[in-house]
Amino acid sequence: MQSLSKLTLFLCCIWSISLLYGEMVSFWLPLWTCSWPQPHHSSPTTSGIPYSNDRVKVAVLADPQLMDRTSLGLPPKSLALEAIQFYADLYMRRSFHASILPFKPDVILFLGDHFDGGPFLSDEEWQQSLSRFKHIFDMNQRGGTSHIKVYYLAGNHDIGYAGFHSLHPTVISRYEKEFGMRNYRFTVGKVEFIVVDAQTLDGPSQRTLTSEAWNFVKNASTDALLNPRVLLTHIPLYRPNGTPCGPYRSSPIINQRVSRTRADEGIMYQNYLTEETSAHLLDLIRPILVLSAHDHDQCSVTHQTAFGLVKEHTVGTLSWQQGNLHPSFMLLSVGESSNATGLKEDAVSTQLCFLPLQTHIYIWYLSLFGVTLLLLLFWPTNGLGCRHHYDRFMEFIERAIRSNINAAGSKEKVEDDNCDYEMIWDAEGSMHLVKKAVKKVPLTSSSGDLGLTGRGNAVVRPSAKKHSAQETEVSFAVEINSDDTRRVVQINNKSRARMVIQRLIRMFRLLMIIAALNVPLYMMLLFKDWIDQ
Repeated sequence: MQSLSKLTLFLCCIWSISLLYGEMVSFWLPLWTCSWPQPHHSSPTTSGIPYSNDRVKVAVLADPQLMDRTSLGLPPKSLALEAIQFYADLYMRRSFHASILPFKPDVILFLGDHFDGGPFLSDEEWQQSLSRFKHIFDMNQRGGTSHIKVYYLAGNHDIGYAGFHSLHPTVISRYEKEFGMRNYRFTVGKVEFIVVDAQTLDGPSQRTLTSEAWNFVKNASTDALLNPRVLLTHIPLYRPNGTPCGPYRSSPIINQRVSRTRADEGIMYQNYLTEETSAHLLDLIRPILVLSAHDHDQCSVTHQTAFGLVKEHTVGTLSWQQGNLHPSFMLLSVGESSNATGLKEDAVSTQLCFLPLQTHIYIWYLSLFGVTLLLLLFWPTNGLGCRHHYDRFMEFIERAIRSNINAAGSKEKVEDDNCDYEMIWDAEGSMHLVKKAVKKVPLTSSSGDLGLTGRGNAVVRPSAKKHSAQETEVSFAVEINSDDTRRVVQINNKSRARMVIQRLIRMFRLLMIIAALNVPLYMMLLFKDWIDQ
């Protein structure tokens, strides 16, 4: 039992360390592995302060896509849906508070798809998803983060595509009432950010929403290009099929796919903007950088334009339940002062940061649970020490030596009884003892042959008597074994069943001890990040 107590204590420690790492420490990893990007040509200023200190810090988040009844086809308010929503929301809340806010960004930028089934939700369901969104990203109680400016992009899971707008125009007004305009621009430092509703760009030109988006783009293009520009679009720009996405891509490349309703109702789905739309957008905006989302995975491509090469970064999803096992976010370092050197690459610097692999953490929990059950079930009561095996081996060796000595002594005694020795002198006068066999003298008796017993013709030799007794004993033993075989088998089966039941009870008791220590720790860590701060 002492060995089992040590095993239980060891498993409790392993579980506690695993829970602390999986539920808390792992979310600090981005702080150790990621940092604010530095400009390509950073140099000290005349005052001795590093050039990077004069820059504005921007955190870019993409595709949180809060899960709802439209996500997996589960019934609303079902236990499975509630559990999935809770763990997905909890992961993003932890990521936001433990991995993103500690970087102390000045601006937070959401690249769209705040909800999953936004266009298809009723007003009540949409308000519930909005409350969850505000709770996850702490919009109700900002506290020390009230100085952070937040900007939003509309995604296809928020308002749908152009073909959906003609059937459900109210989703646009519902979105704009809470998150603001879909086409706008703002300035961070000395860099201008152009936000475009990409869902309407490939719609029919006569539609109001499509014409509004293109009029906004054209107006932005006519303004004097005083500062570098960054184009923000939820749907990525066109790239040829099979275009490499860089080293951070974790899923296969998605090629262009466009779905339309009818020629006059616009697009119902698209992976990328069309080639014509993308080229026209780049020519009008003339950005130095493009940020997009929608793909749920990381992708970096370079576009060839008439005014030079333009880098586009597609930021991966923030959620671990949206098809990407490597959730991520991006950090931008934006120039605060005017770009006197004329180096556009110094205006905005980017750094991709990865979040904890939540799927791997849960796989580790399941594996550790399986190992715990096996150890508690099969671990011997006396432990795995080697002392008793050593003692048994030494006893075996000692018995073997004793049996050999006894066998040798008896053999010599027999030989001494059956042999005689004769002294012989050789030619040199040395004496030698030579063993000489002793002749057996037949025993005779006056009353007759001593080897026989009985009278007349009926004689029984002593050896025959002995042999007969042995046969009787053997037959008796066989009769006993034949009668009690079934009883012995039953006793053995009952012993095995009793041993299995005892081990199961022991495993259950020890598992309850481990759970009593670690389940409260898990619940504390689980809800610590969910309650209002």
